[in-house]
Amino acid sequence: MEKDLRAKDIAAAFETGEADIRNYSPLGLAFVGDAVYSLIVRTMVMEKGNTPVDRLHRKVSSYARASYQSALAAEIAEKLSEEEAEVYRRGRNAKSHAAPKNATTGDYHRSTGLEALIGYLYLSGKEERIFELMKNGMEALEGKDGLQ
Repeated sequence: MEKDLRAKDIAAAFETGEADIRNYSPLGLAFVGDAVYSLIVRTMVMEKGNTPVDRLHRKVSSYARASYQSALAAEIAEKLSEEEAEVYRRGRNAKSHAAPKNATTGDYHRSTGLEALIGYLYLSGKEERIFELMKNGMEALEGKDGLQ
């Protein structure tokens, strides 16, 4: 039987047991969400065509910037359920000991909120919801000044 890269399949394959994700710290959710976001963006960029790795990296980096993620979070804010908005707020308001690099503090916090939301949705098995939110937000940001 094939296994997917879904949280429940990974947990089953490695026999990690079950945990209540509502008890996970917002920075823990952001830690997972960052990896999921990165995998989605890297796959999306790669599937647009094989190009030299340095170009792939530059394109992926444009989506991974805190300012882009902050703008993406703003675009999808109205589409979030009450539960999703609460997870986002918890992530945004989490006290991180990392200082933002090449980003404003506000952008950094909003991007952390977005990553926490993505981590929460991924661990909840709601991958389709991640795709829906990211696609809607990215489409809304296409062509806006200073983004991508």
